[in-house]
Amino acid sequence: MTRFVHLTDLHISHPDLNDPHLHSDTPATLRRVVEVINAMEPQPDFVVASGDLTNHGDQQSYALVREIMEPLKAPLVMALGNHDKRDGFNAVFAPGLADAPYFHDAPQGDLHVITLDSSVPGKVAGALDDAQFEFLEAALERHSDLAKLLVIHHPPRIDPAALAWGSLDAASSARLAEMLKGQRVAGILSGHVHVNRVSHWHGIPVVISNGLHSTIDLTETRDLRIVEGTGFGLCEWHTSGLSVSFAPLDPTASELARIDRAQLKSFE
Repeated sequence: MTRFVHLTDLHISHPDLNDPHLHSDTPATLRRVVEVINAMEPQPDFVVASGDLTNHGDQQSYALVREIMEPLKAPLVMALGNHDKRDGFNAVFAPGLADAPYFHDAPQGDLHVITLDSSVPGKVAGALDDAQFEFLEAALERHSDLAKLLVIHHPPRIDPAALAWGSLDAASSARLAEMLKGQRVAGILSGHVHVNRVSHWHGIPVVISNGLHSTIDLTETRDLRIVEGTGFGLCEWHTSGLSVSFAPLDPTASELARIDRAQLKSFE
């Protein structure tokens, strides 16, 4: 079994920016998340942060992301989203890439994690370019003994009528579906839309967490109502498939009762 944590939509802004577009204290939330993850027993095999690492893509905020995440015990896998800017991110995390897309792959536990860059400079919607599809094609041939876990900030287009900002564009989604056909894919981790959601797309689980900034009131069908709510995904990869639980952070829940471990054992 491989355990991992799925974070997304960190939306960090350095305090010096006095960012009027933040819905919550995202640096404080990320510090809390790092403490929570470091206290886990056993430790996760890795942690994914699937894009929108900062709110404005500035180098100062990426330096703050690095500072806050530095104490994390588990290996960290990062992707870029539409709020990110490649030159700012690369200056801090990938010197030498300048403003080039950030995509990479590596084995993590019993999974082969493939991370793509769906950000499109100046756009809210996502897409994948030819170079990344060529990279993906080659990556799918590597580590053939391991199931593939894709990290893409924008989820694939599932509903043709969906709002464009909520997914990859139709062309990228179709090409991705064709390339993944017949592959052993554990799942796709995404963010962007600030909701907890698991969808099945051509037989592949697409997992989205509401992230560390805010969430959406799904019962409001006329307007886009942004509400308080942060959290992350606790994921387990078994030979039988991917299991995901969503762990809420805010609003803070009041404890109603506690059953100690010894009593829990007696229930078995």
